[in-house]
Amino acid sequence: MPTWEYSIKDLDPDRTAKASGRDLRISLKAAREICHTIKGMMLKDAMEYLEDVIALKRPVPFKRYKKEIGHRRQLQKWPSGRYPVKAAKEILEVLRNVENNADYKGLDTERCKIIHAAAQMGPKIKRYIPRAFGRSTPKFQQLTHVEIIVEELLG
Repeated sequence: MPTWEYSIKDLDPDRTAKASGRDLRISLKAAREICHTIKGMMLKDAMEYLEDVIALKRPVPFKRYKKEIGHRRQLQKWPSGRYPVKAAKEILEVLRNVENNADYKGLDTERCKIIHAAAQMGPKIKRYIPRAFGRSTPKFQQLTHVEIIVEELLG
């Protein structure tokens, strides 16, 4: 069984909840941009935001991987963006998991804020398509790890 750890350490276990999605079949670039967008949001706001992305109502601003990406009218302060529906569905599932973990620990989910959201490279699935004359074409798929940590705000 593989072993893994979260990339952020020394958290207060009484006020934080964690969840992660490992080996997800989503785009690493889209997952990185979604995590960058939802970091710092309240948990409920991030879930509503991702539901709007899935419904193609609100785009995700692409800030690092922005070459040849069209502009979206709904974006403020940033021109280019996309609607990464598949990645948004998987990250929304991780957000539901972290909400359930926070509820299980006795945290108030209405006051939970996302303090850490990260997407990292997972393993590659290596496959090959046989071609004519003894050749083959690689068909690799990059898997993605997503981890989200929320903290209950005091007050």
